[in-house]
Amino acid sequence: MPAADPSSRTLSLGTGLRYHVLEWGAADAALDHTVVLLHGFLDFAWTWEETVAAALAGRFHLVAPDMRGHGDSDRVGAGGYYHFMDYLADLDEVIAQTARARLSLVGHSMGGSIAGYWAGTFPARLARLALLEGTGPPESSETAPERVASWISGWRHARGRAPRRYADVAAAAAQLRRNDPLLGEALSLRLAERGTAPAGAGAGAGGERVFKHDPLHVTTGPYGFRLDAAQEFWRRVTCPVLLVDGGESFFHHEPAEAERRHACFADRRHAVLPGAGHMMQRHQPAALARLLAEFLS
Repeated sequence: MPAADPSSRTLSLGTGLRYHVLEWGAADAALDHTVVLLHGFLDFAWTWEETVAAALAGRFHLVAPDMRGHGDSDRVGAGGYYHFMDYLADLDEVIAQTARARLSLVGHSMGGSIAGYWAGTFPARLARLALLEGTGPPESSETAPERVASWISGWRHARGRAPRRYADVAAAAAQLRRNDPLLGEALSLRLAERGTAPAGAGAGAGGERVFKHDPLHVTTGPYGFRLDAAQEFWRRVTCPVLLVDGGESFFHHEPAEAERRHACFADRRHAVLPGAGHMMQRHQPAALARLLAEFLS
């Protein structure tokens, strides 16, 4: 069980969306170092609960949001799309409403990209930045017209297709383990319970389930990842940076490419977690928490 239970609340953001956030240490004013934990693609805030947050609670004021279209935060709605920089505007609002005197960001995968861009936009505000396989995907090989064509086609199909249903929480948990063979059964069940909702009106707690994330997320966005643009943000980061890779991860860049990205951060250190895949906070939570606690302190 987690060392401390988080509080759960909803923030009304200036961007027009309501964001669900988990918070540890909300009532402890003595915790003046806020650490915002940013989940990855198709993940959600509860990914940190029994892993990293359980070890860091009581030492830091922790805030973990569900990013737009994930978990219990609002989806963009009809006519909207998930353009990447929109996440930065949302994060800036979350920070404005929750952060205390000292601020650090921990971002996993997509959350790392969001954290890195925000850190380069507001470098003077940040004390520490930890990127957990968060220096972006490979650059897109598609031309801009090809990518836009894929985006339009994917958008049309995603809006017209019903989300996949699972017989119950156990079936949803089994799907999580198929996608992540290093994920244990007990944690997969807890994540599936938190990350799914009844499938339609009248479905009971034991009925069919669907994952909470907006299906629009699985479409190809209109803008591919551009390393040159990312580097402009990263080179402006002035705080110490921790870069963490999973020893068993598929997400590694080749050494030369990894160094090209890491070298953008002036004050950096690098660590590899043995036995961890891309979802390192689920695979080696104790080792990751030790790394983060030492770095953030």
